[in-house]
Amino acid sequence: MRSGIQEMVQILQKEKPEAYALVYGTGEFTEVYGIVSFYSIWMGTLVVAHIAGFPIEEEACKGRIWSFHIHEGSECTGNETDPFANTKFHYNPDDCLHPEHAGDLPPLFSNHGIAIQIFYTDRFQPEEVIGRTVVIHDMPDDFRTQPSGDSGSKIACGKIVKQ
Repeated sequence: MRSGIQEMVQILQKEKPEAYALVYGTGEFTEVYGIVSFYSIWMGTLVVAHIAGFPIEEEACKGRIWSFHIHEGSECTGNETDPFANTKFHYNPDDCLHPEHAGDLPPLFSNHGIAIQIFYTDRFQPEEVIGRTVVIHDMPDDFRTQPSGDSGSKIACGKIVKQ
């Protein structure tokens, strides 16, 4: 176990990610921005997300939890009612039920407007998601409702590109 943690630290210190997405918000969330990086490791992917600009909640017990997914679409464009409509649905190459889509990621927890997250997934390799999009939604994913966890509106997006 210790060697696995050491390997992860070495990757983050020395390696460039194989892919990344520059994330930006829209509508009332224009201050949201950040980067999501994808590193190949252990027959899977180490995902590193650093997102800032979320609204800051001053009240106790009012922190925000944001849904976080990879979508199958290749563009962060859309229309008046859904500015990121062209991101399409969750990335789901194996046709699984939610929350077992390859693109279902752990939620982002905002702390004073910033969310930082590092996790490992074996649901995809970085090269499999290049050209797809990372999307942040305005509601926490309930991990039950089909097809997308009742995660609300798309508030931020970034296209995943090769490093």
